[in-house]
Order: sequence, then structure tokens, then C-alpha cells
Amino acid sequence: MSLRNSILALTAFLFPTLAAASGSEPMDLTGAGVGLFSLALFGIAYLLVMAEEFTHLRKSKPVIIAAGVIWGAIAWTYQSHGGSDLPEHAFRHNLLEYAELMLFLLVAMTYINAMEERRVFDALRAFLIRAGLGFRALFWVTGTLAFFISPVADNLTTALLMCAVVLAVGGDNPRFVTLACINIVVGANAGGAFSPFGDITTLMVWQKGMVQFWGFFALFLPAVVNFLVPAALMHFAVPNEQPTASGDAVEMMRGARRIIVLFLVTIMTAVSFHNFLHMPPVLGMLTGLGYLQFFGFYLKKTAHRQHNRPDNAEHDGRLGDVSAFDVFQPVARAEWDTLLFFYGVVACVGGLGFLGYLNLASAMMYNDWGPTTANIAVGLLSAIVDNIPVMFAVLTMNPDMSTGQWLLVTLTAGVGGSLLSIGSAAGVALMGQARGKYTFFGHLKWTPAIAAGYIASIYAHIALNGL
Repeated sequence: MSLRNSILALTAFLFPTLAAASGSEPMDLTGAGVGLFSLALFGIAYLLVMAEEFTHLRKSKPVIIAAGVIWGAIAWTYQSHGGSDLPEHAFRHNLLEYAELMLFLLVAMTYINAMEERRVFDALRAFLIRAGLGFRALFWVTGTLAFFISPVADNLTTALLMCAVVLAVGGDNPRFVTLACINIVVGANAGGAFSPFGDITTLMVWQKGMVQFWGFFALFLPAVVNFLVPAALMHFAVPNEQPTASGDAVEMMRGARRIIVLFLVTIMTAVSFHNFLHMPPVLGMLTGLGYLQFFGFYLKKTAHRQHNRPDNAEHDGRLGDVSAFDVFQPVARAEWDTLLFFYGVVACVGGLGFLGYLNLASAMMYNDWGPTTANIAVGLLSAIVDNIPVMFAVLTMNPDMSTGQWLLVTLTAGVGGSLLSIGSAAGVALMGQARGKYTFFGHLKWTPAIAAGYIASIYAHIALNGL
């Protein structure tokens, strides 16, 4: 075959004739070369994401490049056969979905970083270290706090905070550190499952309108079951020892408590905009960012009050530079790698959906298997693949499901990542923070106990909320 004929044959395979390209519906390209190429490219990119711990390549980089190449290939395919604005409209729709979620998360991260900068978390950690708790008590306290803090703060920040306490108190006891870290990961992931703010997946479900804000709290008891079952099974394996309490008190910086209150007011603003005004929640969150900006301005203008206090010399070492608060510093410290990774995932999955793969997956999972089996499988898949692309794929498929089924997939996608240490951002982060003490195989040893909690939480949801 001549080179010319070879090129023509390859072109015909990669870019098939698009008879309906100018219509209102995209073509099914799942069997075409451009579709297979895009699917393989996303697979390679995600393998690089999963290998981040070993390659030290930031997870956002491969998916951003894959997203550009996938959409470029789609656009080239359509332009090569008469042209169509369908790819442009589809990508703009994906970009709008991402922008709403990204700005929402950016405001939440800014508040968390502001509280961290005002030493809120340092004060909590110091209090726990000085409490003089035994290993078993600390095991339950850190796990329970992870469960209740993660619905407001993200599970990554919560897990890192609790792990710091565990390492400070029992860092010389690897068995305790392993069990406590597993408990923290399970608690943080379970706690995030019953709150619209607890995880990116719950946030996506809420913003899509699949479940109303207060509807998520129906998952509270199933989430409690998911946390308590493995914790109870691990309890007797925790060393029954009393470590020596140590550490000094840490005083929160000026404005810390008011920033906590402003964060709660911001959440209420976002909920009110969505429930009563039928506007996107991100509008309320960005309004809340304005609250923080004005309060930061107030702190700066009134910093002289702290400097003029008679006891300033005593407190200055703990309070630091009270005039240094600038809202754009917490913005700059946001998890930009996570936010950009989220863009890459949304764009890649959106591209695969435009090619027709999500319709194919939806037909197989939700029509052939049934929604209950499919939603349980989503949780198992999220133990291997990050739950963000898994949940975004489900939302893009948009299967016809009851509220009970949407709550089920929200629960399984949130807590399924606890089955393996690599299944959630909290687990991956703690493997780095407690390197050599909390490991993949150390977590894997207790996967049966975590799986028992996973199964029990599903039964609890079905019994309490129905499907």
C-alpha cells in the first residue's frame, strides 16, 4: 500500500464521516479511532495520576494535557468533515460546570487557610496533645473529630490535622500510628459523605440539584455506621498504653473566632441563595468571600489596638504580626493542584461523554445491572480511581434514579475510598505525613473491617431511607 493510501486509511479510521455532525446531537464515536485514542490517552493520564506518590509528578499535569488533546482531537474530527459548533458548545458547558465548582471550592479553601493562618488548628492540636489521653482514647477522639470536622472543612485538611496530633503523641509507636491513621481516614471520608460541603462529590451532587441541601443529612446515621464498625473492630488492637502528655498552649491570633463565624455565615448565605432565591450556591460563597475581605480590612486598620495593649510584649510572641492578615494570602495558598486536577478531570470525562462512552457505560451499569448494583460498584471503583471523575461521570450519565439512589451513590462514592489507602486524598496525604508507619499494606490488612463498615452503611441507608 502506498504512503498516500496509508495516510488516507489512517485518516478515515481516526476521523470517520460525520453524517450528523451538523445536527443537534453529537455522533457516537465510541468505535472510531478518535474515540479509542481519547480513551487510551485518558487511561495513560490517570495511570500517571495514580503513580504520583512514586513519580512526584503533580496529578494536575497529565490530565490537563490529556483534556486539551482529547478536545482538540474531537474538534479536528468535526472540522475535518464540514464543521460544527457542537464541540465548542459542549466544552463551554463543561467549563461552566467546572467554574462554578472551582470558585465554590476556592472560597471554602480560602476560609480554611485563613483559619489555619490565625492558628485555629494549631490551638486545637495543642489542646489535644496536652490532654494526657491514652492511646485508645486518642484513637477514638481523633477519629471522632475527623468525622465531625470534615463535613465543614475538607477531609484532607481534617486528616492532616488529626494525624499531626497522633504523630506528636504516639509517633514512637508504629502500631498505634497505623491504626489511628486508618481510623482518621475512615472517619474523615465518612463525615464528608453526609454534608454538601464535606466532599467535592457531595458538592457536585448538590449543585446539580439531584439532592436538596437538607437531604444529605439523611446519610448521617449510615455514615456513623460506616465509621463505627471498623473502629470497633480495630479498638482492641490499639495498644492500651498511656503516653506522656507534653506541649505548650497555643493562643489563636486576633480575629480567629470571628473568621469561624463568618465561614458559618458564608455557608448559610450559599444555602439561602440556592434554596430561596434559586441561584447557584457559588454566588453565595463569593459573597461570603467579600465578608472575609472586609473583615481583613478591619483587622489591618485596627491592628494598632493590639500593639497598644499593655500586655502586648507578653502576647506578641504568640500572636505574631497582627497586621499581616491579607485575604489574598489564603487565596494563594489554596490547593491549586487539586483545583487544576479537577479541571482536567471534568474536561476529560466531558470529552469522553461527548464521544459517547458515558452513554455506553450508563446503559451497561444502570440498565443491565440496575441502579443499586451500579451505585455499589461506583463505591468500589472509587477505592482505586479518585471519586471525582467517577462521580462526575455518573452525573454526566444522569441516570433516571430516585433520591434514595442518588443518596446511595453519594454515600458509596464518599466512603468507598476508605477501602484502600490510595482511594482518597486523605489516605494518600497521610502515607506521606506518617511515612513508614502508615503504609498501603498496613491499611490493606484492615480492609476487611472497613469493607464490613461499607456493607453495613449501605444496609443502614436502605433500611432508614429506602431506595
